[in-house]
Amino acid sequence: MNSRSTKSRSLLRSSLSRRLLRPVADLIDQRIERQVRSAVRRSGPDGAQAPDTARLAREVELLRRRQLTFELLVGPGGRGVSRILGEESLESLHTEVAALCGDRDAAERNVASAFRLLVALESLGVGRIAGGTMNICGKLGAIPLLAPENDEILEIGTLYGMFSAGLVRMMERDGRSPGLTIVDPFAGVQLQPGTVERPDPTGSPVDEHAVRTNLALAGPAGAAARIRRGFSEDPETRAAVSDRAYGVIVVDGDHSAEGVRRDLEWAERVAAPGAVVVLDDYGDPNWPGIKDALDAHLEGGTRFTYLGRAARSAYLRAS
Repeated sequence: MNSRSTKSRSLLRSSLSRRLLRPVADLIDQRIERQVRSAVRRSGPDGAQAPDTARLAREVELLRRRQLTFELLVGPGGRGVSRILGEESLESLHTEVAALCGDRDAAERNVASAFRLLVALESLGVGRIAGGTMNICGKLGAIPLLAPENDEILEIGTLYGMFSAGLVRMMERDGRSPGLTIVDPFAGVQLQPGTVERPDPTGSPVDEHAVRTNLALAGPAGAAARIRRGFSEDPETRAAVSDRAYGVIVVDGDHSAEGVRRDLEWAERVAAPGAVVVLDDYGDPNWPGIKDALDAHLEGGTRFTYLGRAARSAYLRAS
């Protein structure tokens, strides 16, 4: 997107321009209202609809049907969260991802691909991808653009494995050959300290079988993923998957300050030089411990440099 179009959009959204254009908008509304009243007046004496009124009724009914179809595809039904986009939120995400990667066109392209992939995976898969739409699209879009050092991915906390399936596909679209490792307790429900355990809104159990089903949607790389059942702080779990240096580490497990602190300390040891580390839900007021833990971690001796944030995820680079 060029600077001229960006400035034009900013101008149209400013409070001054809205005040200046209000008379024009009022005039358009008045003309629409006059046409509707005129169509109603043209109804026959016996109440039969005139052609214009009948056409208007048909168009409204068609719009209602299209809206229903659209809601079934991306609305909250079945997954508990809406995937309907807002213009301001999307614009903000484009700006944030572009700031991370330095390329506005690439940011818009990847975010669009990530959104289509999100809808496709949730349509075909078991369960859902945890998180808001902008948060998910931001991670899927930004990680490949940050050019990780290698193609080994470690995801700490996966829920249904659907995000990992999406990340594998986005990396492959960038010409990479990802290898995936997942660590999760697979407790049957989503576990977080201080929250009540309850079934997922999708109605699907959170287990390894569901994760394998979803990873298969990503093709051979997804099917070949290593899955280690256990908590990320368990020494046995860490030993089993610390056999390599990871180019991408997604930290989305225990959201408490202590849990995030432990995961970041582990990430310090298994991150390859140049690796991209993503800390999910950073700055989310529902999980203040995440920001507290990262801020404290960055104040001490660390290999990680803070790159920025996009849609409540923090991005780090390992030295």
